[in-house]
Amino acid sequence: MRAQSRERAAPTKARLPVVVLACALLAACAGKKRDTQGETDARIVGSATPSDQQEPVPPTTALDPVQVRAAYSALLAGRMDEARRLFAAFGAAQRVLPARLSLVLVVFHVEGGGADAAAPAPASTPAAPAAAASAPVAEDPRPVPAAAAPAKSVTREEVERDLNGASAEPVLAEDAAPVAKAPAAPSPSRQPADERQPIRGLRKRVFEIMARSKRTAAHFHYVDEVDVAAITGLKDRAKPSAEKAGVKLTFLPFLVKAVVAALERHPRLNSVFDDAAMELVLRKTYDIGIATSTEAGLMVPVVRGCDRLSILEIASEIDRVARAARARKSPREDLGGSSFTITSLGRLGGLMAPPLLNYPEVGIMGVHAIKKKPIVRGDQIVIGEVMNLSFSFDHRVIDGDVGAKFAQEIISYLQEPNRLVVEMA
Repeated sequence: MRAQSRERAAPTKARLPVVVLACALLAACAGKKRDTQGETDARIVGSATPSDQQEPVPPTTALDPVQVRAAYSALLAGRMDEARRLFAAFGAAQRVLPARLSLVLVVFHVEGGGADAAAPAPASTPAAPAAAASAPVAEDPRPVPAAAAPAKSVTREEVERDLNGASAEPVLAEDAAPVAKAPAAPSPSRQPADERQPIRGLRKRVFEIMARSKRTAAHFHYVDEVDVAAITGLKDRAKPSAEKAGVKLTFLPFLVKAVVAALERHPRLNSVFDDAAMELVLRKTYDIGIATSTEAGLMVPVVRGCDRLSILEIASEIDRVARAARARKSPREDLGGSSFTITSLGRLGGLMAPPLLNYPEVGIMGVHAIKKKPIVRGDQIVIGEVMNLSFSFDHRVIDGDVGAKFAQEIISYLQEPNRLVVEMA
């Protein structure tokens, strides 16, 4: 067994992953003390015997702090032979070390770099007391230092300071271990007929915003359907007045007004999250972003002050900002600074498609196509006009019940549009 252990301990550059494993274990166990360190090492290493467990090393064993720092410098610099030799000298005292250092010793034992690999086993063990002279004494493979140094004990703070790079004897740049870089994303295989289109301009901006939204916010989704028969009737009745005013009236301004009315009742949704300051910024204005598809990519022009606008005024503003966005002529004041966004796929809406948040906003609503389907109205089954709404919220700051109540408030306004007429500006 000892010969196999020495073979496993042969120095090789392949042992460098031991450093990574040791450092990961150190970080995971920061600040924790193992009361049964000796027994745990015996189980993991397989070198301690029952007699070792019955007679633990006294907790007064001291270590030379200079040796500790030298051992860590060798370990981090990848000088494995030197590190094994220095760590082997700590074998007799490892039970009283902080858990972080003891874990390194355990890793070195498992990898074959502990005491067995650093020095031959002692020829014999000290004689047992007279009362136990008849009992066989098991051989302890861990070497004992020739003499305990009278230097001061290594404190937990000293070891942690060394691990964090604040040693009194800094490691030179040429001795530092190289920092592993994250592997590059694999490139797709190339085909002769491939056409490559560079991502730049607006498309690159959309790329960055969507990726940041997905990896930053904790999205949760809520989907429900709404019977739009009542709001359809209101739109049809208002259409002649809109045509006289030169305004094209669609469902979207009614949706905007319903969202604003719900935001007034749920002000936490009319906000943006400041990740750097860890603050939720509640907006006092109601500036609604309208996701607009253009040839260059998705844009989100903003209709500002929607709480102060009528249905017809909102319809006129939506038409203006959408036209400017598609023509790539949006003025600066029409872009950015929204507090909530609505995105509509119109006739392409499908059943549901929960949208990504328009970061740093904490809520967004997706609008889907209106479809005829059987519904229960009162106690009767009738053919109704139904539209699905898909919501996404940032679960870091918006709880599930808050998002659901907000969505139901919007649905209530759409199914009872008289409330909008009474409450709108």
